[in-house]
Amino acid sequence: MMAMTRDVGGLIREWRRRRRLSQLALASEAEISQRHLSFMESGRARPSREMLLHLCEQLGIPLRDRNVLLTAAGFAPEYQERRLDDPGMATARQAVERVLTAHEPYPALAVDRHWTMLAANRAVAMLLDGVSPALLRPPVNVMRLALHPEGVAPRIINLSEVRAHALERLRVQAAATADPALLALLSELRGLPGGAPLRVDHAAGAVALPLRLRTSAGDLAFLSTITVFGTPVDVTLAELAIETFLPADAATAGALRRVAG
Repeated sequence: MMAMTRDVGGLIREWRRRRRLSQLALASEAEISQRHLSFMESGRARPSREMLLHLCEQLGIPLRDRNVLLTAAGFAPEYQERRLDDPGMATARQAVERVLTAHEPYPALAVDRHWTMLAANRAVAMLLDGVSPALLRPPVNVMRLALHPEGVAPRIINLSEVRAHALERLRVQAAATADPALLALLSELRGLPGGAPLRVDHAAGAVALPLRLRTSAGDLAFLSTITVFGTPVDVTLAELAIETFLPADAATAGALRRVAG
């Protein structure tokens, strides 16, 4: 629907509904009258550039989509979008590389909004033993790589639990952004084998779901964390995330150190 709705009022209304806010709730948060918001949504009032950016901030709209709203209202885009290998992104690229390298001997990788792998450290290679070369041809999608039967999935000991959590994570992301590529990826991954229990039973006292993986170094267990840039003003940087895998037990930590040599 977002792709079909091109008038700025319709776009504001769709984002408000996606955030499950009434006109009164959004107007109160934005400190404007409900009448003014209603006029903007219906097209009877044209929002200024400042008002549009203010509403985008209140709705938590991604930078890419803020540019879409600005363009629909007849304004120039506010945020640049440069590839990570652009000379102007050198500082950000170096920061990503430092984080990935510093995390060794533990695996870490950087992904974009569609879960395409942009960079990885050397420790990631150990996780990819036995993966079909077809899945490793760029662009490599990390979600597909993890859940595909020719990918990492056959070596994930707790596949049904990991799959259920990964699909839910992707569902929430797709619902929040209405990104067609994410919706298509979610549909594709749901059709892969592996099972997805309606309810996952966690071990007593567990604080996070570990990824349990069979590797040439033995059975390993990881906890994952996501790192994002705090105040990005570039679309690419705003959509970039670094996923790091920490050893969930002493045996895994020791095995990774031995492999790193």
